[in-house]
Amino acid sequence: MARTGSQRWRQAVVWLHVITSVGWMAQALVLFAMLTTSFTSSDPSVRVAATSMAHVVDVSLLGPFANASAFTGFMLAASTAWGFFRSWWVLAKFAITIVQLFAGIFLLSGALQGSVAEAATGRPAPTLALLVGTALMASAIAFQAWLSIAKPWRRTPWATTRKPPTATNGMLAAAVAAVLIDIATGLVLGFPSPFSQLVVLAAQLLIRQRELRTEALRAAA
Repeated sequence: MARTGSQRWRQAVVWLHVITSVGWMAQALVLFAMLTTSFTSSDPSVRVAATSMAHVVDVSLLGPFANASAFTGFMLAASTAWGFFRSWWVLAKFAITIVQLFAGIFLLSGALQGSVAEAATGRPAPTLALLVGTALMASAIAFQAWLSIAKPWRRTPWATTRKPPTATNGMLAAAVAAVLIDIATGLVLGFPSPFSQLVVLAAQLLIRQRELRTEALRAAA
């Protein structure tokens, strides 16, 4: 019964990961379409409208979906025997996600805000780099989806024969709840707020580290 419950909660986290990842890619394509419209239009009102809506999509949809997709992916790695550094395909997904989050938070969002201001003053907006960035974001997510299906390459040199422990039902359920809580919080606040997801992920990482240390001590005894 416990095993069945654990599988169900793990499947719920996997389902959330798939849904939010698809949503993240879809919103990146929406951004690309809107920014392309603004980039190619000679009508200032069209440029302002398209760029402004792209910024709304980024804050209201893409941000929350990106946070939830990254969190559920990290949580699955931290909650199952896959781990973060045991397989090259998982490590590749982890590295790509980190780069995407950094680019989205520190580069894309600021550039979108700047494009809205530029369009409002009648200047050409957005930049070609912003268009390329959104296209690369969608392409990277598509590549990560292929990695999840194909699971290419061998294990990394850091993989051991001992598999990491699986998270408890409570932690997996907390992961599902954290996504829903943070999405609701973001809707209320008007901007993405991954606080609950960060707390749950940090807690699981600490728990796993403690369990691995305990197992190592038992093996050495």
